Amino acid sequence: MCTKRPAEPNLLIDPDDVERFDRGGGVATIPYVGKWNSRAAVITTGQTVFQPGTGLPVHSHNVEESVLVLEGEATAEIDGEFFDLEAGQATWVPAGTPHRFLNRGEGVMRIYWVYGGRDVTRTITATGETFEHLSEYDRGGAPTG
Repeated sequence: MCTKRPAEPNLLIDPDDVERFDRGGGVATIPYVGKWNSRAAVITTGQTVFQPGTGLPVHSHNVEESVLVLEGEATAEIDGEFFDLEAGQATWVPAGTPHRFLNRGEGVMRIYWVYGGRDVTRTITATGETFEHLSEYDRGGAPTG
């Protein structure tokens, strides 16, 4: 017999049940696993949805990050180099490496991300400003054109 939820500390996340975090400018994040819903998890995961022609500013994190493109066409800027990615392709970026993802396609782009830690920060390369991931300051989505 199937149950709706596994026993703690296990989690089952339905993205339709998760409140989206509006990053601004056509970019929204759906948090999956993190310190907000798990005392045991040592990773932080979620999905970010980019409308056509949008992206986030170049930034780095205090932890490593892996990103899987779920849908659409992405351009990853990693340490000043640009790489075109499509659904099914993934990246891994070490802590402290400047990077960003842009939607270069005509449709929605969705990425699934995993951070190697619970206490994740984002540092904006252009300003040097550092803040907690998914805090009220973690916005910055904008058209890229």
